Amino acid sequence: MARPSLRENIVEAAVDRFHAHGYAATGVKDITDAAGAPKGSFYNHFESKEALAIVALERYGERRRFDMLRDESVAPLARLRQHFEFLRDENLDAGFTRGCMVGDLAVEVADHSEAVRAAVLTGFTYWREALTEAISAAQEAGDVSKAQEAATLGSFVLNAWEGTLIATRTDRSARPFESFFTVVFGVILR
Repeated sequence: MARPSLRENIVEAAVDRFHAHGYAATGVKDITDAAGAPKGSFYNHFESKEALAIVALERYGERRRFDMLRDESVAPLARLRQHFEFLRDENLDAGFTRGCMVGDLAVEVADHSEAVRAAVLTGFTYWREALTEAISAAQEAGDVSKAQEAATLGSFVLNAWEGTLIATRTDRSARPFESFFTVVFGVILR
């Protein structure tokens, strides 16, 4: 098996550090130390911390299991639930100390960096579209009411999830997840 490149180590360290501590609290030295790389090597691979944040957002997004939402071998409503159960379980494993890195950087950096704002928007747009497709398929299957457009429901569910993550970090409990699943799957997506 090939050794990961220094660039890959830096990206992986950045995802971990930005997700755990946020953008402002994570310095280039924190990232290079975590990657086992000399600080000077950072600039051989990235123009700036901001440029690395954009790559880290992309990498983080690749791990959100959007493929679940598009897996047509699973009933649409079941794949929606499985997707959010995966994300919930990931949060439970982290002990309520990490939310969504995309949402975190949206709040922390998007007002100050047009490039990061654009990357956040791209990430949320991709996720919203995947949710909308699954909800639309559930509507066509007769499992979800067509009273609201699938795009409206997809946006609402994404926004509800992001709010749920904030609440779980504040509460340090799974209660907000319980509310999310009860309302989203018991009321909204019916």
